[in-house]
Amino acid sequence: MELFDTHFHYYDKEQSPNEYYEDIKTPELKYLLAAGADFEESRAARRFAEEIENCWFSAGVHPHSATELKDIKSFDEFKGHDKLVAIGEIGLDYFYDNSPRKIQRSVMEQFLLLALEWNLPAIVHLRDVDGKFDAYADGLTMLKDFARDGGKFVVHCFSGTPEWAEKFLELGAFLGVTGLVTFPRATNIRETLAVIPNERLLIETDSPYLAPVPYRGKTNNPGYVIKVAEKIAEERACSVEEIAELTTNNAMRLFALERE
Repeated sequence: MELFDTHFHYYDKEQSPNEYYEDIKTPELKYLLAAGADFEESRAARRFAEEIENCWFSAGVHPHSATELKDIKSFDEFKGHDKLVAIGEIGLDYFYDNSPRKIQRSVMEQFLLLALEWNLPAIVHLRDVDGKFDAYADGLTMLKDFARDGGKFVVHCFSGTPEWAEKFLELGAFLGVTGLVTFPRATNIRETLAVIPNERLLIETDSPYLAPVPYRGKTNNPGYVIKVAEKIAEERACSVEEIAELTTNNAMRLFALERE
């Protein structure tokens, strides 16, 4: 069984890539994608991907850090890297509003254009205040144009409703499912699983955040991706091996990779 954690964050302040990987690797964890959330984290993700076999990275600016972007041209240093497979994490976060919404939208738009220019898929973060869907609505509007122009994307850590999932699926979106699916109160995630086609499902940890049950409350890591896979398999009434096979194949297709 080979699992692909399609979204985790590597912070290099305490451990080198090899030290971190040695601590978290499991027999099931075969492939990883280190996601960048600002310029320096994108650099750290690149270092991780360069040192760890079967790991790739993305480069982008999370909406929390949108005000920090001075010139998107600085990201040209990542262009053409053989382990760069996506633009992101980018998007809209109206839950915390750490950056003004107008700036969030501007930064997301700039990176969507960069994804089209570099012919890479986008990793999109969308989060709203509970009970509201303004970030989803604004994101959908921008992603309609992006998809129309040939862009591919994943809405990572999807936490909306089945109805919103279907709107993004109509644009060709992949949806990333995290440890949230194991949380007792996250019924919307489990309901959404029913509308995600097999060919659009991705699995991720979003570590060090959102550790799945039974590790909830602890620091998450990519080795816990097996618990996400097991819960998805339970909800979809299939084997965990089937979930591993289809989600890994989906990731390879989205990120234009080949399995060993």
